[in-house]
Amino acid sequence: MIKRHHKIVAAVIATLLMAIFVVGLAHSISTGFAGFWGGLPFWIIVIVVLSLAIYDVWQETIRNGNDKGD
Repeated sequence: MIKRHHKIVAAVIATLLMAIFVVGLAHSISTGFAGFWGGLPFWIIVIVVLSLAIYDVWQETIRNGNDKGD
């Protein structure tokens, strides 16, 4: 069983690494051949995905404060 604070740290680190990767990918698309307007749809997707990931971290770690044996 993972302790609550270990679960929070692992979730934040994993989400941060994913965010760095996806934002870097979006940045390279926008500054490359596609340009700003070509990369804009991908930026919108990145923002939605990162907001969902942050919400999931909040829901699974902080909101569920009591460990029910999951």
